[in-house]
Amino acid sequence: MRVHVKLPKLGDTTQVALITEWLCTEGSEVEVGTPLVAVETDKITTEVPSPVSGRLVEQLVAPQDEVEVGTAICVVEQ
Repeated sequence: MRVHVKLPKLGDTTQVALITEWLCTEGSEVEVGTPLVAVETDKITTEVPSPVSGRLVEQLVAPQDEVEVGTAICVVEQ
């Protein structure tokens, strides 16, 4: 099953985040909690963890992309 990982809500007022760096490459095996990508908002820099275990099959956004909360950022196949 393919799971579209979405950019989570990172704060009460945050609506967008900047993708700063992918921490996993396409084809990488990931576990629940594995950091997938680093993101930056106007207040924090943090990592988005994988919500599921599986293989990262597709990165849907690139570094330096601004992404709205709730947007799919990658696909993990369980």
